[in-house]
Amino acid sequence: MLHKTRGIVFKITDYGESSVIVQVFTEKFGLQSYIINGVKKPKAKISRNMLQPLHLLDMVVYHKNTGSVQRISELKNSPLLQTIPYDVIKSSIAIFLNEVLYKAVKQQSADENLFDFIFNAIEWLDNQDENLANFHLLFLVRLTRYLGFYPEQFTASNSDYFDMKNGTFGRYKPEGLYYLSPPHTQNFGAILQARFEDIAQLKLSNDERRYLLQKLLEYYALHIEGFGNIKSHEVLEEVLS
Repeated sequence: MLHKTRGIVFKITDYGESSVIVQVFTEKFGLQSYIINGVKKPKAKISRNMLQPLHLLDMVVYHKNTGSVQRISELKNSPLLQTIPYDVIKSSIAIFLNEVLYKAVKQQSADENLFDFIFNAIEWLDNQDENLANFHLLFLVRLTRYLGFYPEQFTASNSDYFDMKNGTFGRYKPEGLYYLSPPHTQNFGAILQARFEDIAQLKLSNDERRYLLQKLLEYYALHIEGFGNIKSHEVLEEVLS
């Protein structure tokens, strides 16, 4: 049976001489794998360039509730990304976010709120011309809302520490090694309270940005089984510095 759905490309893997298997986070079916034949041929209806990480798609797909590899009837980039593939800062952000999403989003069922958040954030990044240095931090914090470990509400008056294991703010230092202390707690709280439209108001030094990113990745690893290490953040930090 044919279904229309939007999608976000997560990963593409070569399969045979001219085919690929592409993992797409879809609006209707969650994360799905699709085999596409002939993408490397000169006159391919669906080319490999259409399937780059975090490209946005309109698709008509065949879907079976078996968890197996699916097939695509029609595919187009919609909206077509205008700047992310050609801007070194935006493309570095996209590569990093793609690696995080690939490790964090596993569900093979619809999650329209999560899908809309990712889709709209990519569109916003593609259309934004400046003040992008903190975008990835804000994205990671807001993504936790949909993954089930969003921090409790930050209150400046009694938030000296952030307990990364429990996702809570408090006045006293938590036990163990996984926490934020001042002034990092206050900077993290500012990110937590910000919107993408407010991103220019987040004033963080390069060192503080690196530190908070490291802690956010630790926070993800604490709450997502098998999350492991993220490699692309080093390139991103170099580009943003």
